Amino acid sequence: MNYVLDFGWLSQALEPIIRGAFATIFLTAVTGVLGIICSILGASAARSRLPAVRRAIESYVELIRNTPFLVQLFFIFFGLPSLGLRLDATVAAILAMTINLSAYGTEIVGAGLDAVSHGQREAGQALGLRQRHVFLKIVLPQALRVIFPALTSQIVIMMLESAVVSQIAVQDLTYEADMLQARTFRAFETYLVVTGVYLALSIVLRRVMVAGGRKLLAGGIS
Repeated sequence: MNYVLDFGWLSQALEPIIRGAFATIFLTAVTGVLGIICSILGASAARSRLPAVRRAIESYVELIRNTPFLVQLFFIFFGLPSLGLRLDATVAAILAMTINLSAYGTEIVGAGLDAVSHGQREAGQALGLRQRHVFLKIVLPQALRVIFPALTSQIVIMMLESAVVSQIAVQDLTYEADMLQARTFRAFETYLVVTGVYLALSIVLRRVMVAGGRKLLAGGIS
């Protein structure tokens, strides 16, 4: 095999690669915030005293965790228009990513809530705090401190899975890579560069989240 690597096209490709990387970062940031909020709400609802609410959350988690993310994305973008609900590609991608992340996040946050001893709740109630204040000020911070590494990993995984949103023409990093290799016919070099960009994004995202977690949770997250 006499294949010769050629990166001469890369100088002209930096702009679309950077543009795609920023689109991926945007999707991940929005999804991460929405996903964490929905995960906390989902984990709380899963511990509701109402059996119907618990079963609804359990069914949602099982459905999302046991179906492919690509199918969920296609259902939202291509399926919902049949019911009269047509979404912009970026909105559909954010919705699909949030729904997917929230299902996994609900289980992760739930494990953290279960790890907080019941005595902590009783101590808060003994101080005269209302139930929601006990949850927000005592239980939730301790739970997040326990599960933050797992939650960080899940967000990184979601960022990597976001590559499939290029299938509905969201102009993320993978979409730009597809366009580049179609123009340059240098598929190996294109995807080698993009692989490196995804690797860098993953490392930076993890370090940023760990650093942010240390400040927010004040607990020594490793």
